[in-house]
Amino acid sequence: MPNPCLISSHVAILVILLSCISMCSLGKFTSPLPNDIVSLDLATRLRNDPHSINIASNDYGNLVHESPSAVLYPSSIDDIVNLIKFSNNCSTPFGISARGRGHSVRGQAMARSGVVVDMPSLSQNGIGVRVSWDPSLGYYADVGGEQMWIDVLRAGLEHGLAPVSWTDYLYLSVGGTLSNAGISGQSFLHGPQISNVLELDVITGKGDLVTCSQQMNSELFFAVLGGLGQFGIITRARIVLDKAPTRAKWVRLLYSDFSIFTRDQEHLISSTVDNPSPDYVEGSLITHQSPPNNWRSSFYTPSDRSKIASLLKSKKGLLYSIELVKYYDDQTADYIDQELEVLLKDLNFIPGFVFKKDVALIDFLGRVGRSAASDENNHLEAHPWLNLFVPKSRILDFNAGVFVDIIGRHNSTSGPILFYPLNRKKWDERMSAVTPDEDVFYTLGLLQSSGAEEPGEYDKLNNEIIEFCEKDGIKIKQYLPHYKSEEDWMEHYGPKWNTFLERKNKFDPRMILSPGQRIFTSAIAYSDV
Repeated sequence: MPNPCLISSHVAILVILLSCISMCSLGKFTSPLPNDIVSLDLATRLRNDPHSINIASNDYGNLVHESPSAVLYPSSIDDIVNLIKFSNNCSTPFGISARGRGHSVRGQAMARSGVVVDMPSLSQNGIGVRVSWDPSLGYYADVGGEQMWIDVLRAGLEHGLAPVSWTDYLYLSVGGTLSNAGISGQSFLHGPQISNVLELDVITGKGDLVTCSQQMNSELFFAVLGGLGQFGIITRARIVLDKAPTRAKWVRLLYSDFSIFTRDQEHLISSTVDNPSPDYVEGSLITHQSPPNNWRSSFYTPSDRSKIASLLKSKKGLLYSIELVKYYDDQTADYIDQELEVLLKDLNFIPGFVFKKDVALIDFLGRVGRSAASDENNHLEAHPWLNLFVPKSRILDFNAGVFVDIIGRHNSTSGPILFYPLNRKKWDERMSAVTPDEDVFYTLGLLQSSGAEEPGEYDKLNNEIIEFCEKDGIKIKQYLPHYKSEEDWMEHYGPKWNTFLERKNKFDPRMILSPGQRIFTSAIAYSDV
């Protein structure tokens, strides 16, 4: 049994620290938490040591740094419930943000002067990943919100099962991606990850632990999915599972003509009886600064790279690539090559520039290794990423204005440039996530890296792209959005704004959750400078 004297001593020290703490973040005073927080059972799991504060003040983007007053390392869901209820009962509530694996890029999981909840701490006593079957639901996995998608994959494969929708990088938390959308090359077929959830356990901004689904507490269910953490913290998600294939035929095709490149992508995602679709489709750009092989995967051999480099030089430094995958297993192995040839026969890629691999499913899904996009030594790099949804009707203008002009003129991009289509019918409009109002839209992922002290040139590029779209009337939507005023957020949500605001007032009326998103916080209080 712990020594009560030691516990009393620890609490006394915490009282002093919380009373005296006056951290500086970006030159501004950070207020202490209320002293009576030490009366809570969770007080011994609140930390404000420099190491804990530093981790919670940073993220993968390494662009925004906001110091919380403390970090909670919860031992149970009750710790989070009690913390939120305590904040609600304060005369001036403090902000609370859930931090999964720290892969936000603009401080979205930070809580200046408040408390950051370290969600991975729940894994010690949480539910983990539990695979089940139900006659009406089929196979599913109940997953702790703190779990990573790689954990869900491994647990599912033990039963010959797997989720159907992924992100490119699997070392992200389930709660984190479901708070955004969760997209990848499977999303055209199965929808984003938020479209493949059966049920959630959520701690609301009032501190209520609620189980919700399409049939039960549905307003909260739809609010939380894609809700940027504004309405609740996801502690459990019930994820759809399907029979897992074992291998993947992995193909990349090269194009020099943007119109043909996009037409072929749209052909691939328009599945019909006579036109079966692949299981995965993504498009990307190849430039001198964004080469064929990058941290997303080392797909090409040295001889392939040499061949592509020669073509790139002859095409003025800009090529387009389609990446597609067809899954198979022992039962379908005999005719997978025939199916693949059917997929390729109507495509108009550059002759001779088709590249193929045959890999295990887990090798394909895990192609972005943890070391490639981890936050180790993150202080050395910044990641000023830009993620947009672009309406299909304007992609030719977008190509001319952004890919050919702006990116070509800056000649400074450093990292993958993704550009591929999604089907809007696979998204549920009742959810908080927003997309362009067209049946097909494209996602841009400008995944840039820079030195930690020099992201300015890349932000200038990002801003120029956004300004071009605004001036040219291209109605983009930011994915993983970052805005500095409530007016910008209102524009982002459009017709959904009133619903979004009503849900906020219902489930988090004191505006406690996810202050780092800056939706209901003034740009003055949360400045990037």
